[in-house]
Amino acid sequence: MKIFAKIRFYWGAFIISFIVAILMIPLITIFPKYKGIIMHRLNKLIIFLMGGKVEQVGEVDKSANLILMNHQGIIDIVGLEALQRKHHRWVAKKELFNATWFGYLLKNGDMISIDRDNKVGLLKLIKDIKETVENTDRAVVIFPEGTRAKGQELLPFKAGARFIGKKLNMRVQPVVITGSKKLLNEHIKIGANATVRYIYLPAFNVKDSPKDWYENLTIDMQKVIDNELSDNNRSR
Repeated sequence: MKIFAKIRFYWGAFIISFIVAILMIPLITIFPKYKGIIMHRLNKLIIFLMGGKVEQVGEVDKSANLILMNHQGIIDIVGLEALQRKHHRWVAKKELFNATWFGYLLKNGDMISIDRDNKVGLLKLIKDIKETVENTDRAVVIFPEGTRAKGQELLPFKAGARFIGKKLNMRVQPVVITGSKKLLNEHIKIGANATVRYIYLPAFNVKDSPKDWYENLTIDMQKVIDNELSDNNRSR
């Protein structure tokens, strides 16, 4: 069984790499006006070929322009793009923009890079997000944990998302993800059939929220993660 789980992991990694390199990058480069629908359909294909499904719980707030999600791995991104037809704008660390294949996807998909080692990185991030809010209808997606978590507990949220939300008076919608690590676990390199669930929590305007909204958000998201495990036997 363990050997089969290992095979499933490498099959999933191959499927993601193949479709991104051979289909997704060329198509969004040739047909830039249709980036959203191309990525939606090809990510749905990836999830299907990996033996997975995506499921939405709760309502998407179409006026929300900042989505904050917990993070386990690449399936978090693949699954959301498969679930939603709207073209999101993801925030990713600068190093990923230089990665083989995926760097081209991030650049040609017009995503936002952040240089964590540069003091002016936050200023550039604010500028890019402000431009997105003012000139597009794309929601910005940030993983406030800043890195992929291994366990059930949320890692401490980085201060950047809180500062950006307040600075730009954004409307935030939190999303809790469960099941993505079962479909493809990048930490121990195993895979299995799984349903990736995206739980949309109520959206809110930062300017109308109490000062400790960011700390409360961490607590609320952790409660949902804990309830998913205790009530539905679904880990994050």
